[in-house]
Amino acid sequence: MAANYNSGINEMLVNLFNHVMDVESEAVITEEYKDITNNDMHIIEAVGIEEPRKVSEIAKRLGVTVGTLTINMNSLEKKGYVVRTRSEEDKRVVYITLTERGRKAFFHHRDFHLNMIRTAVKDLDDDEKRILYRCLQKLDAFFVKDKDSIKTFK
Repeated sequence: MAANYNSGINEMLVNLFNHVMDVESEAVITEEYKDITNNDMHIIEAVGIEEPRKVSEIAKRLGVTVGTLTINMNSLEKKGYVVRTRSEEDKRVVYITLTERGRKAFFHHRDFHLNMIRTAVKDLDDDEKRILYRCLQKLDAFFVKDKDSIKTFK
């Protein structure tokens, strides 16, 4: 019986991931944002709307190298979504801030996610929402904790 659940859970997780990515791409990359990718939107989300963030902090949040992120930042800066500034105290430290255009993209992306969640849980009662939340927390903790063993299929 557990094997049936495992197979079903695997299929469901793969399908959910693919559906979210497909729907998100269609909903978020509109005519106004056709000059960036869904990945760029996630970078904009990681930059956030609070105080400026260090490139290294953004890279860590996204699980990428600073070098990889720098390539994306070059593009986003050229397109007017982000601004880079060097630290006055340490010139090696670079901060990223969203421009007004970047902030608009941030809210556009955030609103998609808020609507997606609102729609996904609208027919769940409070107990079901609590259980779903706990299950998702456990899944997230598993993927964070066991990321390396999952990659190498140990």
